[in-house]
Amino acid sequence: MLKFIKYHMETIDGIEIYPIISLVIFFSFFVLLFWWVITAKKDYIQNVSNLPLETQNDDTL
Repeated sequence: MLKFIKYHMETIDGIEIYPIISLVIFFSFFVLLFWWVITAKKDYIQNVSNLPLETQNDDTL
C-alpha cells in the first residue's frame, strides 16, 4: 500500500515543495509562540492565570 502511494506521489510535478512549506509553517508557529511567551507582560500572565479562581458572578445579562 505504501509503495503505491509513494509511486503516485513521485509522479506529481512540484510535490516536493509541500513538505517544505509544512515545515516552515510548523516551525514559524512555534517560534512566534515562543516569542510571545517570552515577551508577554508578567501582569497580563498573572491576571489571566487568576481568572479561573475569581469568585465574582456576572448575573447582569
